Amino acid sequence: MSLKLQITEEMKTAMRAKDMERLGTIRLLTAAIKQKEVDERIELDDAAVIAVIDKMVKQRKDSITAFEQGDRPDLAAKEHAEMAVLAAYLPARLSADEIAAEVKAIVLEIGATGPGDMGKVMGAVKARLAGKADMAQVSAAVKAALNP
Repeated sequence: MSLKLQITEEMKTAMRAKDMERLGTIRLLTAAIKQKEVDERIELDDAAVIAVIDKMVKQRKDSITAFEQGDRPDLAAKEHAEMAVLAAYLPARLSADEIAAEVKAIVLEIGATGPGDMGKVMGAVKARLAGKADMAQVSAAVKAALNP
């Protein structure tokens, strides 16, 4: 079953269970997916759906930081709950060691030698690790690999 169908089925389950918080978050997700499909006039595959979810999780993280700085724990808690629902649809994340190993392998494949090659390495890494790793961690690993 595709990820998009799974999300739709879980939305129906949340409706039947009258789980309004989960239902609201899933509706936001389906709206974002449909918006992307309409904007680009394509049918999203699982990788593209994961990219949408990843973007929404990042937005929630940014909102949580802002709400905590603004002394709004009630809104931060709501964002945490939404982030937990969204994170359930993401594939298992790679550990820092696994990310470092992948980055080193890509650096060797490309033949990158220094910080000037960061763009080439990041392009290859994004293609291989999209949805599997936090890109902030990936960027740090690439910088570490290129700056011996």
